[in-house]
Amino acid sequence: MAVKFAGTMNAINRGLDATKPTKGADMVEDWEAALADSDVSGAKGILRDLGSLRKQLEKDTPDADRVHALLHRLGTATTKIAEKADSSQEKLKALGQALTEAGEDTPDEEEDTEAAASPKRARKKA
Repeated sequence: MAVKFAGTMNAINRGLDATKPTKGADMVEDWEAALADSDVSGAKGILRDLGSLRKQLEKDTPDADRVHALLHRLGTATTKIAEKADSSQEKLKALGQALTEAGEDTPDEEEDTEAAASPKRARKKA
């Protein structure tokens, strides 16, 4: 999980605009796989939004407004779930805050159930 934190935080710190959408989609897939079997309250909502974000990043021309709204929601949800984490609590809080700041609050965002129902990567077995 530490590699996922480092890669995601590095992308945020460099500026998400400097990260290629395909690289962002790969990072999202990694997070989807890491959270796939989580039973922590709030994980399903995060997975749904990750699926929507991945779908946007896989498009030829991602919708910047939708991406910013999803980043904001993911940041808020990640910050909330950090309080329930047994380990990596501080890293999750920092990630949540960075995502929230990178995003933009859009309260009327629609749920993308199609993307959430079909994550591209299955969880990797250790």
